[in-house]
Amino acid sequence: MEEVYTVYVLQSEKDGSFYIGQTRNLTGRLIRHNAGAVTSTKARRPWIVVWGQTFPDRSEAIRREKELKKQKSRRFLQDLIK
Repeated sequence: MEEVYTVYVLQSEKDGSFYIGQTRNLTGRLIRHNAGAVTSTKARRPWIVVWGQTFPDRSEAIRREKELKKQKSRRFLQDLIK
């Protein structure tokens, strides 16, 4: 089976903030975020997935993740998830 990488955007149900990341296992990663196992998201739990895009290899996923993180704009992310 071919591995697929997902770039994802989470939104905090607590304060509406966003988190951008990439993973091979989106379900497992969301569980870790909501269990408090990820230091950078622990305080703003719970999280929901509001956007995702898959890639055939990790280098493409990392490139897209960096593009999204470079935006540093809440408005950009809100437009992306519409």
